[in-house]
Amino acid sequence: MIPPTRYITLGDLRIAYQTLGDGPVDLVLSAGSFNHTDVQWEDPAIAVFFRRIATFSRLIRFDVVGAGGSDRPQGASPGYIDQLRTVLGAVEAEQVALIALLDAGPGAIEFAVTEPDRVSHLILYNTTARLTRDVDYEIGLDDAAVQRLLPLFEEGWGTDAMTQVNVPSRSDDTRFRDWYAKYLRSVGTPTEMSRILEQALELDVRQLMVELSVPTLVLHRRDYALVPRSHGEYLAAHIPGAEYVELPGADGPLFWDAPDITLRHFERFIRGDESGVRASRAVLTLLFTDIVRSTERVGELGDRDWSAVLGEHDDISAKWTEQFAGRVVKSTGDGMLAVFSSPSDAIRASKAIRDELARMSIRIRSGIHAGEVEQVGDDVAGLAVHIASRIMALAGDGEILVSRAVRDLVMGASIDLGDAGTRQLTGLNEAWQLYRVE
Repeated sequence: MIPPTRYITLGDLRIAYQTLGDGPVDLVLSAGSFNHTDVQWEDPAIAVFFRRIATFSRLIRFDVVGAGGSDRPQGASPGYIDQLRTVLGAVEAEQVALIALLDAGPGAIEFAVTEPDRVSHLILYNTTARLTRDVDYEIGLDDAAVQRLLPLFEEGWGTDAMTQVNVPSRSDDTRFRDWYAKYLRSVGTPTEMSRILEQALELDVRQLMVELSVPTLVLHRRDYALVPRSHGEYLAAHIPGAEYVELPGADGPLFWDAPDITLRHFERFIRGDESGVRASRAVLTLLFTDIVRSTERVGELGDRDWSAVLGEHDDISAKWTEQFAGRVVKSTGDGMLAVFSSPSDAIRASKAIRDELARMSIRIRSGIHAGEVEQVGDDVAGLAVHIASRIMALAGDGEILVSRAVRDLVMGASIDLGDAGTRQLTGLNEAWQLYRVE
């Protein structure tokens, strides 16, 4: 279930906010001006990320005035601190762990300095004390860099060009690029966001951050282009007692590049739990699907029509997975991974998905394996996941291949399986006996 969006009034302006979970810690996740509390739930990876945070906290999110679902002011916007205080009052949060991204970072630092009793932990992600260069701040953007950045927002905001800049880990996913462009348009117009960028270029909290007294963790992507890692290193070097962790990848947002690593650091730092996000093990049946000849079809159809094909694939896959008591774990770009408690249900779901997609001229191949996996939040990991993926890679057009483990479990279930031979799975030493669903 998606939590309801509510409004709290600050003066004559309304601020949109949500809460999720009932954990012992109140946790504010603030992306500043680059957020839309409602539309983010459309992306499965974001939804999983939020729900995993809510396993150990009460997650509080809000859209700042001037962006997302909140009001656009006629004049000057109220300050970030006033907005944060207003939201905390609405949800009756006395003390919070505060995670700040992008242009929320300076405001979060100011709040933690002015009201340290209300902040138990501060996490700064891909943010900075100051964006632009100064005589004693050579890592900032020089005038030429600023002049290159402003047109990017004025001309590229709300287009798929921003995916390559801000979410390069998903730049090859046509459907994601279209959705991300739509998401950015929901956050604000190019004119609004250009104005917000100009305001962010004026922020400077270097004098304040040396007064921070709350436990602080600085997380920064190694190769993030818009705010280079030198900004994170500077924060950690000048905030008393701060811990610095460099994350892999080049994405600006949290959700798509190695989210498990980020979540583990969140929970470790806030809860003092070295194990990070709790994992459990279970025996599940894993189904991987993949659209046949996807690269060629993108060329034939073009990006827009291919995006529609992927949308149909995802909708039909989700429908039949749910019908047979399974759960879609994630999209793989041109396919999906789903898990089932019953291998018979996995086979029946895969047949239903294949057959309905085939009637729409969408051809898929599928691989199924049953084994023990590690469950971390809503995700799954382990050797069994890799085996299922390798089996799928060997399947032909319209073919459903299963492992011997699945064959043994469905004996007597009125499912016809034919011998598909002994095959070598990539990365595994031994040969595997596979079976074909007839």
